[in-house]
Amino acid sequence: MTVTAMLSVAPIDSPEVDFDAEIANAIDALEDYDVRYETHPMETTIEAESLDEVFAAAQGATEAVAGSRVSTKLKIDHFREEDLAVEEKVDRVETHLGRPAASEDARADEVSDE
Repeated sequence: MTVTAMLSVAPIDSPEVDFDAEIANAIDALEDYDVRYETHPMETTIEAESLDEVFAAAQGATEAVAGSRVSTKLKIDHFREEDLAVEEKVDRVETHLGRPAASEDARADEVSDE
């Protein structure tokens, strides 16, 4: 069944490393795993078919970051009895809202980026 996760990986206490470059390394490492992912300002959402794949991807992303200390945050939502894609989760909330689940400013920014 579907496993959705929120992953945040960052070097800490490592002034010698380029923070943004290391975040890019973590995200690039996800390409080695059978996961779908989308990066946001504060975390990367990961979707996979198994817990093992999510854990492996999180470990790979963590190991890809240089520095003497790395912080990893992983939050998992494991659907055991149904397949529910990330987009479907958002769609369900938007159905209840009757509108997109973003402020007008955020929606305007999204349109201007296209």
